[in-house]
Amino acid sequence: MKTIKKAMLAAALGLAVFSPGGAAQAESVIRIASPYPATTLDPSRSGAAGNIEVYGQLYSRLLRRNFETGELEPGLAEKWEAATDGMTYTLHLRDAKFSDGSPVTAEDVAFSLERVRSDKESALPSPLAAVESISAPDAKTVVIKMKHALAPMLANLELWNVGIVSKADVDKRGVDGAFNSVPLSSGPYMVKEWKPGEKLVLAPNPNYWRQGYPKSEASVELVEVAEPETAAAMLKTGEVDVMRGVNWAQIDDLKATDGIDMRMEPSNVIFVSLLNHGREPFSNLKARQAAAYALDNKALTQAVTSGYAKPANTPLPGSLQFHDDNYPGIVADMEKAKQLLAESGMAGKEVKIILGSGSTNQQIGLLMQAQWEAIGLKPVLVNVDTPGWWDATGKGEYDATPTWWMNEVTDPDLAVRWALCGECDSHAFNTFYNNKRVNELTEQGSREQDPAKRAAIYQEISKIATEEVSQIPLYYSPYAIAYSKRLKNLKMTPAMQWTLEETTIEQ
Repeated sequence: MKTIKKAMLAAALGLAVFSPGGAAQAESVIRIASPYPATTLDPSRSGAAGNIEVYGQLYSRLLRRNFETGELEPGLAEKWEAATDGMTYTLHLRDAKFSDGSPVTAEDVAFSLERVRSDKESALPSPLAAVESISAPDAKTVVIKMKHALAPMLANLELWNVGIVSKADVDKRGVDGAFNSVPLSSGPYMVKEWKPGEKLVLAPNPNYWRQGYPKSEASVELVEVAEPETAAAMLKTGEVDVMRGVNWAQIDDLKATDGIDMRMEPSNVIFVSLLNHGREPFSNLKARQAAAYALDNKALTQAVTSGYAKPANTPLPGSLQFHDDNYPGIVADMEKAKQLLAESGMAGKEVKIILGSGSTNQQIGLLMQAQWEAIGLKPVLVNVDTPGWWDATGKGEYDATPTWWMNEVTDPDLAVRWALCGECDSHAFNTFYNNKRVNELTEQGSREQDPAKRAAIYQEISKIATEEVSQIPLYYSPYAIAYSKRLKNLKMTPAMQWTLEETTIEQ
């Protein structure tokens, strides 16, 4: 994105101009610069980072997670009962309204959950895969019946894609009409203006069910800024208040800048290299193992993140429950890598490494290329934009790619379904990895109620997936985010949700 000039931005928005030190005059907007664009306002349709961040502002869920304690609390459901056998959940709705003043009803809830569970365009149906039926016996009651007990079911009712939308509005305007410009909101904010590819402007929802929230009357502007150098310059001059996606090389400079709070915030993020199991060379187990042994992720983590991240030992985020920190994973060994590649018969094979935008992807890609060339592969780097990346990985038109993903909750069920289960939502995150034992353990782990037994199940899954190189784990990354010190109580939660409704501005 081209640099946004201060005068142009102020004129376009009718806002006060900032002084170089970042101090604002009569400021009434919080601006967040992010490389992750909002591409759809339909919470059931996309799991891209820029969309997940927006969904939490526009759509309330049945339960909400306390920003301080991380515990589940009442949301649109003010209370609920779970049957002792885990087969039925009855949720009782509070009095709540959409942004147009119409009531949020049980019919809206059933409609919203059903879109996630069974709509063919649902981006992530697995949180509700164990649900048998969703009904609304009256305007304030929702009954969810299960096919089988699911240990993280209540937590799944707080995920980014189960936000409650208006059935009447979708019926009236259609899916495109309801979500392509100004959707009805059940969350703390509503859409004021959306210019895809440039910015999304949110205003406080006057009908939000949490009385007294958002705490600030400021609007929120999510500005798309692809280049971190541009975003950092905008933050320093006060054109934006928050910079999402700070480059590792920028951290020390921003730490030393007056008026800026540079933070490493906890996350459930893992950086990996995806491998395409659907074609050679990585349909071959020994070739995958060779690629993994050739990548020294400890050295890579230090080189790329300057030590701010932690080397990963499995293909699952290290912050998840039941993670085994003592498991060594695959330890770099170039001689073993060369031997495995020779045994695989894949020496000399071309490897198409696709690289999304951003200097981190470029840096990791160059390191992958160098280390794989050293063992006898022929890696080729191909740059693609974000839509092209998703298209290529979804169609299996690649061999490897560095990327990252995150799990919304610390329970590992959804992480396994997203990244490792070959029979679940995403073709094991577009790697086409499919291990029958992992698939079976996925179901066992979700149904098991005993924590010790669940731990054993998920550690077995992690070990199988690591040794079979479902993906190559690189590092566990915190969120590197820089804030103007005039903002109070704003942060990003590990579930990639901004605490904007809690935020105040210090003038």
